[in-house]
Amino acid sequence: MTAMINDYLWDTEFSKLFARCFERYKSGDKDYTKYYANEDLAFLYSIGYKPREFFDFVEDLAEHGKPAATSAVLIAAVRRDYFMTIQKGELSENELTPDALPPREDELGGYQWLPRIIAKARAKLRGELHPDIMYSCGGDRNFLSGHGIHPADFLRFAWAAREHDDAIVQYVSAHSDEIDD
Repeated sequence: MTAMINDYLWDTEFSKLFARCFERYKSGDKDYTKYYANEDLAFLYSIGYKPREFFDFVEDLAEHGKPAATSAVLIAAVRRDYFMTIQKGELSENELTPDALPPREDELGGYQWLPRIIAKARAKLRGELHPDIMYSCGGDRNFLSGHGIHPADFLRFAWAAREHDDAIVQYVSAHSDEIDD
């Protein structure tokens, strides 16, 4: 694998790396800093991903059975698209730290957790998540599954909505109504 991976095959390389790291984790090696060869790191950076960000999905699947590897690819696809089209392949130097996240109990439009996941989604899109923050963590998954929204779909909608929180509230509300029907 090289840093200049064929765009057509990036998801295959992502999946191969994911499977390899997952097996390593399951075998008892939980030191993700030793998981990646230089080519792996070059690949991750070429799609706008950080090593810890990638590992968080491996770890959660191994420990909690979710999100699925396919979900990790779908989420990575949104991040990669944003990185390539909006950021023109340039990494952001900003970082959303845990203390800057809205508290878990904050509400928007009557939805607890929504301000937090919006902030995380926007930071995920820009590649600005602190290593101790994961988009699609257990709390995010609980929120999204409770409203029938896939994490990649929410991420893509957050991108489309830009800074319009009211559009995101309407999006969540529409999905919540579908679940209630």
